[in-house]
Parts: sequence; structure tokens; C-alpha cells
Amino acid sequence: MQVHRTVIDGVLLFVPAPAVDRHGDATATFDASVARRHGVDPSRFLQDSQSRSTRGVVRGLHGRIGRGESKLVRCAHGAMHDVVVDARPSSPTFGRVAGFLLDDTDMRHLYIPAGCLHGFQALSETVDTCYRIDTPHEPTEDVAVRFDDPDLAVRWPLAAGTMSGRDRAAGSWSDLCGLLGVPAPERVCAVGW
Repeated sequence: MQVHRTVIDGVLLFVPAPAVDRHGDATATFDASVARRHGVDPSRFLQDSQSRSTRGVVRGLHGRIGRGESKLVRCAHGAMHDVVVDARPSSPTFGRVAGFLLDDTDMRHLYIPAGCLHGFQALSETVDTCYRIDTPHEPTEDVAVRFDDPDLAVRWPLAAGTMSGRDRAAGSWSDLCGLLGVPAPERVCAVGW
């Protein structure tokens, strides 16, 4: 398994090496020793969750304040456009946006450290997204920023489909920066990984 650093400090892209034979293929979707070598403590993960979405659905941009939440995200079925926003004021990449293609072909997955916002859009008819999370859910720490916030300028591949009422009513990037007690960066740029 290869591990790539990304344009957001601490966000890692794990790229497995499937074994392919006449029966199909198989791959390790998580390897604790690889994670440890790259600074991710596998013993911290407490919960695995899965969501199912249909083409065009946008989920996010979600995050947590307080303790935060680190997670591993992968697409078990289908394809999705995954987005991470660095919302950690002390980070050298604060305000940076990165997009990733996660699918069931390459089986890549992301490690997203606590303090980042996360969201995705389903690109295939059905998308199953798996999350490995290191912190119990605490609803009072939940924050959300609109998927179409003009300061973040996330480039979603499809027109936005169905989304939750919570996501439609999410606040702005500027609002979140105010909650964090920091000025919003003058220019946030959407970039690749």
C-alpha cells in the first residue's frame, strides 16, 4: 500500500495494491502497520459506519469543533467526489480545499485529521461510503458549511442533487471562521490533491 501526502497538511491518501488473478481481485482496505508508519494511530478508531447515496447527492461540508474527529473514508461501491477543507486555524494549510476521486476500482481512501471539514458527491447511481471514526459522536460539536459557499468555491462535478435539510441550512465559511475566532483567509483556493 502506498501513502501520499496531499496539499492539506495531515490529510493522507492511501492507495492499495490489489492482488489480481483469474478469479478477480482482493485488496487490504486497512493496514495498521502502514497507518502507524505515517503517524495514524489505528488503536484510536472506535467506530465503523457506512452511508448509501444516489447519483448527485451532496453530503457536507461537515466537521466538528472541540475534540474534533479524525476519520478514514473510502468508497466501497460506486464513485464519489470527496472534498476536504482545512478548518484548523493553526494549520499551515488553513482554508485550503482539496478534491479526490474515491471509487470501488482504485479503492483509495483518505485519512482526514480532526479539525477538517468533509463532504462528498455521489457520481454513480449508488455510492456506499465507509467511515472509520476515532471519536464518539457529540452533536454539540457538529458544524457545517454550505456546499456552495462562494469563499470556498468547491467545484462539484454534477449539479447538486438531493441533500439534507441540515446541509441546505448550513452556515458560511465566514460564519465558521467567526466561531473559531479567526479571520477568514483572504483567498481560499480549490485545488486538487
